[in-house]
Amino acid sequence: MNRLRARSAARTGLTIALLANAVAVQAQHPADRWEFALEAGHLRKVRHNSPLDYRIAPAQVAWRSPAVFEWWRNEQGARLTVRNRFAVVAETFLRGPEDYYLAFTAAPSIELWSADQKTALFYEIGGGAGFLNASKVTGGQGQDFTFTWFTQLGLRRQISARTALTGGLYFTHHSNLGMTRPNPGIDVLGLNFGLVWQLD
Repeated sequence: MNRLRARSAARTGLTIALLANAVAVQAQHPADRWEFALEAGHLRKVRHNSPLDYRIAPAQVAWRSPAVFEWWRNEQGARLTVRNRFAVVAETFLRGPEDYYLAFTAAPSIELWSADQKTALFYEIGGGAGFLNASKVTGGQGQDFTFTWFTQLGLRRQISARTALTGGLYFTHHSNLGMTRPNPGIDVLGLNFGLVWQLD
């Protein structure tokens, strides 16, 4: 009799533990996890600060932190959160005298999540610094060390509990802040797409 009670108690305890774990996993919002992303895009010149017709293909390895704070939440579960985004950027110059740009960037990621936790509208704006191979031709960059600023507005959709797809309109500006004269800068705009993996 005691053995039966012990087995029954053990089964009950195991069932409760499994249910609690399932609820905890289900309750963890995608914005509350660390995540890793691979992003790539195609950008075209949008300003005439340089006579050169720049075309750039950016590739990025990005990390987003769990939400650092929440601006808004409704009763149904929709949320407006702010996260940190860090990225290593490797750009290939498809047109232009330079060949590549390597940089590190950081930015807040402002995300408006739907109540079902599957879709988010996001906006990012930030900057960083890096190096390219300046050719110093007319209209090109005057030195290798270059600052960058970027902004991105896009949509994110969860395709599973741990993965998501992103797509957005992406703008970036490269400049050396007047360290050389002239300093034409580069302004390019285009589309950027990403595949996101969420970490434990």
